[in-house]
Amino acid sequence: MKFFMDKSIIKKIKEELGYKNNLEAPVIEKIVVGVGVGRLSQQPNFEEKILPELIKDLSLITGQKPAVCKAKKSIAGFKIRMGQIVGLKTVLRRGRMYDFLEKLIKMVFPRVRDFQGIDLKNMDAQGNLSVGLKEHTVFPEINPENSKVDFGLEISIVIKAKTKEEAIKLYRLLGIPLKKHG
Repeated sequence: MKFFMDKSIIKKIKEELGYKNNLEAPVIEKIVVGVGVGRLSQQPNFEEKILPELIKDLSLITGQKPAVCKAKKSIAGFKIRMGQIVGLKTVLRRGRMYDFLEKLIKMVFPRVRDFQGIDLKNMDAQGNLSVGLKEHTVFPEINPENSKVDFGLEISIVIKAKTKEEAIKLYRLLGIPLKKHG
C-alpha cells in the first residue's frame, strides 16, 4: 500500500517545481487524528463506558492506540476542571500515515454524504490541511450497528513545504480531492 510518496510522485513534483534534489520537494511529515469528547464527558459513567468505546473505535480507524488529552487548567464557563479528559489524539507517521491517507482518499471521502471536495480555506499559510468529519461511521472498519457512541473527528495533515502553492501541487498529485480556485 506504499503508493503515495514513491519515486514517480517525487519525480513529478521535482519537475513541476524545478528542484534538483529530492530533499527539496515538499513531503507529508505526519497526520494527526483528534477527537474532542465535549459533552460526552458530562454523561454518567463516562470513563467506564463511553471512553473505552471511543478509544476502541479510534484505534480501529487509525491502527494505533490514541493518547488521552487532559485539560491543563480549569475553565468555569465550559464546565471544565483541571485534569478532566477533553479529547483523544493519534499521531501517524511513515507507513501507517500513508496507509491512512490512502484509505481516507479512496474509501472515506467517497462515503461522506454530500462531499464536494476539500475547500482551500481549510489550509493554513504553511500548507497544512485540516479536515473535519461529522461522523466516524464513514470509515470502513466501523460497523454503524455495533457502534455505541457517535463522534466526529478532526484530521490534520502536516506538511513540509516552502509555500502554500507547493503544498497544493503535492495534494493534487497525491489525489486529495481539493476544490478548484474561485
